[in-house]
Amino acid sequence: MIEIILKPSPTEEPRRIQIQEGTTIAELAADCQSSQPYQILAARVNNRIMELTKPVIGPCSVTLLDIRDSSANLIYQRSVSFIYLKAVQDVLGNVRVNIENSLNKGLFTQIRTKYGVSPAMVSKIEDRMRELVAADVPFVRSILSKEEALELFSGMEHEEKRKMMQASQVDSLAIYTCDGYSNFFYGYMVPSAGYIKYFEVRKYRNGVLLRFPSPSEPDTIPEYRDDKKLYQAFGEAKKWHDLMGISYVGELNQKIESGEYKEIIQISEALHEKKIAQIADQIRREGKRIILIAGPSSSGKTSFAKRLSIQLMVNGQKPLYLGTDDYFVERHQTPRLPNGEANFEDIEALDVDLFNDNMNSLLNGELVDLPSFNFMEGKKSFGHRIIRGNKNQPIVIEGIHGLNRSLTERIPEDAKFKIYISPFTQLNIDNHNRIPTTDARLLRRLVRDHQFRGYPAEKTFKQWPKVRAGEDKNIFPYNGEADVLFNSAHIYELAVLKKYAEPLLAEILPEDESYSEAVRFLRFLRFFRTIEDDSVIVNNSIIREFIGGSVLV
Repeated sequence: MIEIILKPSPTEEPRRIQIQEGTTIAELAADCQSSQPYQILAARVNNRIMELTKPVIGPCSVTLLDIRDSSANLIYQRSVSFIYLKAVQDVLGNVRVNIENSLNKGLFTQIRTKYGVSPAMVSKIEDRMRELVAADVPFVRSILSKEEALELFSGMEHEEKRKMMQASQVDSLAIYTCDGYSNFFYGYMVPSAGYIKYFEVRKYRNGVLLRFPSPSEPDTIPEYRDDKKLYQAFGEAKKWHDLMGISYVGELNQKIESGEYKEIIQISEALHEKKIAQIADQIRREGKRIILIAGPSSSGKTSFAKRLSIQLMVNGQKPLYLGTDDYFVERHQTPRLPNGEANFEDIEALDVDLFNDNMNSLLNGELVDLPSFNFMEGKKSFGHRIIRGNKNQPIVIEGIHGLNRSLTERIPEDAKFKIYISPFTQLNIDNHNRIPTTDARLLRRLVRDHQFRGYPAEKTFKQWPKVRAGEDKNIFPYNGEADVLFNSAHIYELAVLKKYAEPLLAEILPEDESYSEAVRFLRFLRFFRTIEDDSVIVNNSIIREFIGGSVLV
């Protein structure tokens, strides 16, 4: 017998229990499941994510996780994708399936058949998935050497997997098998199909949506919303990648190995500049004055706003650049979180009335005393920026609430131009293993926080759940308000960020709560070759906002 510290959920008090050594985590979870509101999917063992099938060896701390945990949420997404791929094979045979990007509260996929995919076919696929779940078909994990994996994926339909293995630092792969169907996934799975109770398969445009619950509502499929502009943004990113001949990590690694990456960087930067110039042209053509820029953390909002201002100047305009941070309410008026901490994320933290008054006065050509917020004293000061709005002058405003109508409720609609910015990562590991946009943003933030704030990686990891909760409440619900979506991702960026991020991640110790995430990112970065020489990246690049050397921030 061994003694372990068990937490049935991250929020519950730990308790010491005696178990037989070799007891699986699944057996521990079965004993606790009746007291938990949602299906247990994985565990954190000594700050390391483990599958439920793993045995407990020696004294340790075990925390059971459901879909509300970010790591368990990814496990759910991978597992439902595995069932989907198996069902497609059962219904349509050996056809190619691409799992491309997040969309409409799910994943956008494409099934390549000669005559396309009909709604009836999609219905059959979903029915087959539900049969697999009802049968609780097991997922069997095995580890293959690189040579064994190359042999398994020898067919033409697996070309991108072979390229990835041949050009990466990966020397073995985890292969999962479900009722005779085998595939590679770079993260963990649930033990069997029966764990995946909630999903929806829906025909969408030229593809298929695979939808599942969000961490905030674990037992409900989110209300459907057609994110048309987001679909278009990902489509544009795909065209850009096709232009550069890169769709997957293996192709990027080949460009790095051959030295062609410098040209890729130049093309990617030029595409950004052209897009920003097009947005500036549209703003002038439509006569817009209030330019509102919003997006989630680490999207590159500041660099984008400054570059847009320069392009507006090229068009003969003289933009005024403002940030909404100067419109915080006085510190004693700041709303509070349930735990008593100051809440600077919600729109109630801003002096909306003053903001509307100032913007309307600038639009009318009046003299305005703009506030400057003193963060040390927690109050606004005046008399430092007294400005008169000029006729036809665009006012470029950066802030997380830019797309929320409540921020600009008294400003004329025909004066506003709203821009949503985010890195819509289209580069994937292979056609079944996507790279979440959230991971790309977190890597950016890890590097930036260390470069410019001196934060260790574990501090950024600990702050991230709060950041994500604020985004879910204040940013993502409003992206449909945007007139334009700007994709701030660069196809080369993860190979550049790797050089900066790996040492920070390696410093996180096993006893730290962030250790499991550090391990996950270190494993993920092994798929990328490193771009050691990033001197070719221009000094106004959005990536410079994170790695340093920017002339804009």
